[in-house]
Amino acid sequence: MRRFFLTTTLIAAALATVLAVPSPALAEAQGREVRLRVATYNIHAGAGQDGRFDLARQVDAIRALNADVIALQEVDAHWDARSEWRDLATELAGALRMRVYFGPIYDLDPPQEGAPRRQYGNAILSRYPILHAENHSVTRLSTQTPNPVPAPAPGFPEVVVNAKGARVHVYATHLDYRADPAVRQAQVADMLKIMAGKGAQVLLGDFNARSDAPELAPLWRELTDAMAGRPETTYPADVPDRRIDYVAVSRSVRVLAAEVPRTTASDHLPVVADIAVGRGR
Repeated sequence: MRRFFLTTTLIAAALATVLAVPSPALAEAQGREVRLRVATYNIHAGAGQDGRFDLARQVDAIRALNADVIALQEVDAHWDARSEWRDLATELAGALRMRVYFGPIYDLDPPQEGAPRRQYGNAILSRYPILHAENHSVTRLSTQTPNPVPAPAPGFPEVVVNAKGARVHVYATHLDYRADPAVRQAQVADMLKIMAGKGAQVLLGDFNARSDAPELAPLWRELTDAMAGRPETTYPADVPDRRIDYVAVSRSVRVLAAEVPRTTASDHLPVVADIAVGRGR
């Protein structure tokens, strides 16, 4: 009888130990984690790899990502004829039934009095409520002024979304495209200062550099590259030979899966990642 009691007690203790360590699936079931799908997509001002403006084609491509939060780069808002003077961020959000925050890089006078202002920048679309939004400034080298010098300028939007009780800071970025990495290096430093100490974070964007570029190294000391170690490439869309588009997350965020869907609705390919975030973060 004493041996039976001892054996039963040991089995119960072992079961209690196993159950005390929740699996990821159990954590999700018990409500401690929220899973969401995030994506980044440089939409080339609405034009596909073929150079033809077709916003409906991009709506279909973005819808197919089935993402909860999407960062878009090269977004026109009444910018010029290449995008038919349309407000791409607002139209895409409406077609996809998502909330939107647009962070202009450039905000210029309209071509004629009474017309909307000409804007170009980055946008974030979200299925979840946006609790806070801000368009931060980082170092930029303007393409709109003669003889530019690096200087702070807007176009680094941040939103805080409420994803089923998890507060997630999401950023959209488009780093400098020039061969000289100096401006990108300054932009990385600026972004890290803005992002410091803000809990669960997702950085989405076109970095215009390969993952092993020295100017990106400070990012990888603080963030996790969702596609790290994978051979996928994102540019150009038809025959991609390099990866310059990224999903990066803070250490408190778990990456569950990531992929690069194939589409030529833009000259870039999108990047999609499934992530898990703890509630209350």
